[in-house]
Amino acid sequence: MREGIRFTEHVAGARLRQASEDDVKAVVDLVNAAYRGEEARKGWTTEADLLDGQRVDAEGVSELIASPDTLVVLAEDTGTQELLACCELRGDHGGDAYFGMFSVGPLAQGRGLGRAILAEAEVQAARVWGARRMTMLVIRQREALIAWYERRGYALTGKSAPFPYGDERFGIPLRDDLEFVELAKEL
Repeated sequence: MREGIRFTEHVAGARLRQASEDDVKAVVDLVNAAYRGEEARKGWTTEADLLDGQRVDAEGVSELIASPDTLVVLAEDTGTQELLACCELRGDHGGDAYFGMFSVGPLAQGRGLGRAILAEAEVQAARVWGARRMTMLVIRQREALIAWYERRGYALTGKSAPFPYGDERFGIPLRDDLEFVELAKEL
């Protein structure tokens, strides 16, 4: 865990905190529910028509939480402590920070929580790593999600990366034309 992280106390009815090893199962459950299967269809961020299987596994989440260059941020309901959202921030010490594993539970979507967490992630990237730019990879076919990021100041960079076909840790593709595109925003 990174020491000395200070979060905005409350955002959109949620309390933010840094993830610990005790949170691995809850993070895995949230991320997979937000993007895959029938549960994900209750929200607008589903990838269920593009990918089947899992989005993350316990081993991968545990590695992220343990990494000294990564911060996994959780948003919990202030009343119930239910995990509502999470994201991964990774500093590269070259002026960029990477934003990933962004998940808002399907029933918590559409109330401004995602927008608030993204804004807090930008603040933390600048504070923790001195980042001047935030980057992310999004599946090219996720047009509504890309448009959501563009409304928050992100732009396509023209860079892309292949989808990791054959690596079921990232899911089982339902089509053969998936690829990632990079978006970035100056902080």
